[in-house]
Amino acid sequence: MVISIFILSVAVIALFGTFSIMVILSSEAEDRLIATYLAQEGIEIIRNIRDNNWLASAADSEGVAWDQGLGACYSAAGCEVDYRATGFGVNPAYPWQDRFLKTSSDKYFYGYDSGTETKFKRKITIDETIAPHILKIKAEVFWKRRPSIINPAGGDGTIEAEDILYNWY
Repeated sequence: MVISIFILSVAVIALFGTFSIMVILSSEAEDRLIATYLAQEGIEIIRNIRDNNWLASAADSEGVAWDQGLGACYSAAGCEVDYRATGFGVNPAYPWQDRFLKTSSDKYFYGYDSGTETKFKRKITIDETIAPHILKIKAEVFWKRRPSIINPAGGDGTIEAEDILYNWY
């Protein structure tokens, strides 16, 4: 009976340890998935600004530059953009201020204006030196990782995404 209880206790402790590691890994996977989404969204926002500039150029007799409003993103410091950016005669990209993104009340949209602060930061940089009419977009997302059994020091997590945009219009 004592041996059975000992074996059962060891098995339960092992299962508990396995489940705690799975919870930690699941949480880290969730953070990486959100960061990947935010990096891709940053690139899509820049693409949306480019496309809206083309539309504005077609409607305006003087024309609008295809990369209008992205000036802050050309510096090495990078810029911030969120999904509300349009590119229609306003400056949709702001110099990077190392701010945390916030979620809207429904938790579906990330921005900088209002909502609940998250642990994620997004920086967009644009390299225009590749060739005329070509922009290399780099979106970086940073977040603080919690200390855990697997990663006792915690530290920063980082995800990067890159894409090339062309002025083919």
